[in-house]
Amino acid sequence: MKNNILEGAAHPAGLITLSLRWVIGWTYFSAFWRRLVLENKLTPDEAGYIGEKFNHFLPNALGIKPLIEYLVTHPDALYIAMVAFTLVEAVVGLFLLLGLFTRLMSIGVFLLALGILLGSGWLGTTCLDEWQIGVLGIAGGLTLFLSGSSAYSLDHYLIRKKIPFTTRKWFHYLGTGNLPAKYLQSVVVTLSVLLFGLTLYTNQYFHGGVYGPLHNKSVKPKVEITNLKTSPNSLTFQLYRTEGADVYGSFLIGIEILNSKKETVQTINQEALSKFHATQIQNHYIAKIKPGKHSLILPLGAKADITIPLSQKLEKEAHTLKLTDISGITWTAKIPRD
Repeated sequence: MKNNILEGAAHPAGLITLSLRWVIGWTYFSAFWRRLVLENKLTPDEAGYIGEKFNHFLPNALGIKPLIEYLVTHPDALYIAMVAFTLVEAVVGLFLLLGLFTRLMSIGVFLLALGILLGSGWLGTTCLDEWQIGVLGIAGGLTLFLSGSSAYSLDHYLIRKKIPFTTRKWFHYLGTGNLPAKYLQSVVVTLSVLLFGLTLYTNQYFHGGVYGPLHNKSVKPKVEITNLKTSPNSLTFQLYRTEGADVYGSFLIGIEILNSKKETVQTINQEALSKFHATQIQNHYIAKIKPGKHSLILPLGAKADITIPLSQKLEKEAHTLKLTDISGITWTAKIPRD
């Protein structure tokens, strides 16, 4: 077998990566375990629904933003996708722990990690959490594909029991066993260069981590104000929370209307915002802007059209809309004149 890098199912490479296989396996299986067994996070109307977490990825996702936006605007499709995603994680994780169809599961790890990287690689309040999980998952998936499994795996057990399909060529690529060595070095180097390039590119794209100033979009909230329109007795505008920590919302404690002299002519205070009527908020996504106990809560990724009363007198004076977050951050937008 001189043309093979792996001389049999019990090759040391599969044994050396045993801890990696178990750790990655549990990482993905535990997502299913905590999401469905320890707690139920697949119930759309309950707090902690995984679909809302998925909505948090939307503002700064790379390449897959249209897919995420489609799902968060179609709740039924989103629910099916979250259930399917959870089941895939369960199967991939469990099969890796058992060492069953190891290489096929490693492809699953690669794709799941790539999805995490592209969707949420920009998140992480104190460290580059999701980016690190994504790139390390991709590298781990490739490593497990190359090494396969060895002793302490069902793949190896099935081979020792001489189950007929384990002698087929396809099993070497989906389970474990011999890999052709003729072009393996070139393939490994090429894939490693590509993955290292992806690592550097995403590190720079999401965080400026290769050159230039570093930036972390998870540190403080950012709210975009667009589509401002005045009509008799009301002002309508769209709010879209695009940055900040995903684990809690931005807490809006004040809305002000300023005149051309930057003087406040109308105020909606913290108490009034906590009692904001549902008819004044038209949410677009699963993550919803809604009144809280002491403020108007803006979750990460939430987008909504907001309507506030505006007298005809103030309509003529209104020049600038100003929003104030509980942290003291303010956002402003000019009110267009007809």
